[in-house]
Amino acid sequence: MHIGDLAAEAGVTVKAVRYYESQGLLKPERQPNGYRRYTAEDVVIVREVKALLSLGLTAEQTYPFIECLRAGNDRADVCPASLTAYRLRIAEVDRRIAELTDLRGKLTGLLADAENWRRRPVHERPAEC
Repeated sequence: MHIGDLAAEAGVTVKAVRYYESQGLLKPERQPNGYRRYTAEDVVIVREVKALLSLGLTAEQTYPFIECLRAGNDRADVCPASLTAYRLRIAEVDRRIAELTDLRGKLTGLLADAENWRRRPVHERPAEC
């Protein structure tokens, strides 16, 4: 199948397919006329990459999953390297949650301080903005 067919079947744009190829995620055959020839396996790979990217993984972090599919597995996430990639992503999410929780605490404190300042009698505070 041609690139447009692959893109339509996988639910992505032609530009996305080209990007996946540039990242080494797809390795289509070249026909004598120079056109790329994609397979049904490529559709599965593109769908998997799309799903993984939607979870915040980078293109590079999808490699273990793609290799797992290419090894003949029905699922991309049953190989040890795929499980490790999941664990690493979860750790990244946990770190981000901690950062955001800390940020929220700081902002909440600043808001409370600002609201308390505004409640003070006018003669006890400097001129307002």
